[in-house]
Amino acid sequence: MLPQEHRNTQRKDTVAVSVGNVTLGGGAPIIVQSMTNTDTADTEATARQVLELAEAGSELVRVTVNTHEAASSVAELVRRVRDAGCMTPIIGDFHYNGHILLTEFPQCATALDKYRINPGNVGAGRTRDTHFSTICRVAADHNKPVRIGVNAGSLNPDLVEAARRENIEHDLGKSPHDILNDCMLRSALDSTALALASGLREDQLVISCKSSSPRHLIQLYRELDRATRQPLHLGLTEAGMGIKGLVWSAASMAVLLDEGIGDTIRVSLTPRPGGDRRDEVYAACELLQALGLRAFAPTITACPGCGRTDGALYQRLAQETETYIRARLPKWRRTRPGVESMIIAVMGCIVNGPGESKTANIGISLPGNDEDPHCPVFIDGLRTVTLSGTPTEIETEFHDIIDTYVATRYPEA
Repeated sequence: MLPQEHRNTQRKDTVAVSVGNVTLGGGAPIIVQSMTNTDTADTEATARQVLELAEAGSELVRVTVNTHEAASSVAELVRRVRDAGCMTPIIGDFHYNGHILLTEFPQCATALDKYRINPGNVGAGRTRDTHFSTICRVAADHNKPVRIGVNAGSLNPDLVEAARRENIEHDLGKSPHDILNDCMLRSALDSTALALASGLREDQLVISCKSSSPRHLIQLYRELDRATRQPLHLGLTEAGMGIKGLVWSAASMAVLLDEGIGDTIRVSLTPRPGGDRRDEVYAACELLQALGLRAFAPTITACPGCGRTDGALYQRLAQETETYIRARLPKWRRTRPGVESMIIAVMGCIVNGPGESKTANIGISLPGNDEDPHCPVFIDGLRTVTLSGTPTEIETEFHDIIDTYVATRYPEA
């Protein structure tokens, strides 16, 4: 079951492309993508990460297919994921040698739900179009969709050099970013035409044009949106780590999504050493939910804290509540339809605590410094109980209240 849908501001005239059990474009909900960072030849580790990403909310998962070992492992990888009961479509990411791997390993071509091709590195000179067409013909033979994924960092160098010369010779006054945007747009549209000429249908093609500059990405996708009816995969490539990656991704994609541009998204975060790959999924889900486009998980409202608040108490409760809900969400999604729209408030003092708590489905107002050491709990705007005791006791009772609310307000499917 897909998460509950909210408003949909997408273009209504996009072509609908089917990827396994998921539809991109055509007015369908915006789809969340992610990508594994394991060695695909390690089928156990890669299958485990695919399952983790899917459970976190990723509706398409991409894997690298770069070697003979990886290509020969894809069918087993897909089998492991399907045997685990996960039907999330799996996409193969091909660079440089996709025409060889898909031809030499037909079981790989059959097992994957979609192929991603980067037209900037499928070959050089006269071989570029030949290799690109080979991949498209394999996709057509296996009735698989393709994403034409253009990246600023791996554009066809001949195309870029020709555009630079034209800019100088005709004194066009274009900036380096303008030239890159022009080249990416041309690469995407020319590649789409070649894919159609190679046997793919219009309803088998998705396009992306990614750069690492938010302002130029916005400009590029606006132009791309006007130039094609194909579903658009949206993302800021090489977004970076932590706060920078989150803010830059949101700064670019939120503008486009609010304009109705984008049919599928990925937040391309660089994980910290030992970090959780699922963070990029959580970020994408939060972005769509913040814009009111999708609902993936209950929303937790929490105050930022100030000199009035007892940080150790409300910060811990907010964090533990998020962890508690995240652990239960996969089951709730399957059995409690509508739970994704629930709002929970964990507030730190009397200034905004009762007010925010009353507007949530469930809210708790924790005592600030020098306040009465009691915690009123509001359910659907009404104060129902006051909690007290140790932080652990308050946490346990509050989570019990959440469980009771879910059980009574969201009937079991």
